[in-house]
Amino acid sequence: MRQAGRYSPRIHRHADTGHRRHRPGSFGAEAFDGPTVLVAHSRGGITTTAVANARPDLVDRIVYVFAWCPVDLEVGGYCAEPEMADVDAGALTAAPAGNPAELGLLRFNFRTADPTAPAALEQAFAADLTDGEFRTFLSTFQPDENLDTGTSADRAQATTWGRIPRTYVRPAADAGVPPAVQDRMIREADALTPGNPFDVRTLDGSHLRWLVHPKPAAELLAGLSGF
Repeated sequence: MRQAGRYSPRIHRHADTGHRRHRPGSFGAEAFDGPTVLVAHSRGGITTTAVANARPDLVDRIVYVFAWCPVDLEVGGYCAEPEMADVDAGALTAAPAGNPAELGLLRFNFRTADPTAPAALEQAFAADLTDGEFRTFLSTFQPDENLDTGTSADRAQATTWGRIPRTYVRPAADAGVPPAVQDRMIREADALTPGNPFDVRTLDGSHLRWLVHPKPAAELLAGLSGF
């Protein structure tokens, strides 16, 4: 679609639904009519990085919003580093449903009768939302999470991913993926491609606040996209 004599940007959001190995291969099947901006949040950064490694010719800008951008380590490696020491890992597994070995995925019961499970999730990812806001947003979650967090092959590659302009939107406060680990990934990425460093922005709020109160993020993304 043309707009005001130019191609209008196309924004694609890779939400935190986990890494899917088929996505990079199928990405090129879509026909785009203008600049393509990939927006990644949380674990969606793993998928977006893999797409950019595989098809940098189809991506005009990557925007990571509080997202994983594996550079020197795989995501599992970062989780064992000091920057993640204060994260409540139990918050992610507080309401399991089913056996991951049998299901081939992680399944959560977000409507569990155990009040400690949603409370742990709220503290880790949405401490600055009201209980009502968080529980309403929780109803949008799908219960299944992929076990696949990528391999060393899915880390950012200088010759492909590294040639795409990119922005990292870091949090002022995020207890789920702390600013310290996000800042580390930014530094590693800039060291990998010093001629193409991250454009770094900061948003106030927790890991999920920008999705419940979207205006600041929407304005930021619109500016990056040229709308």
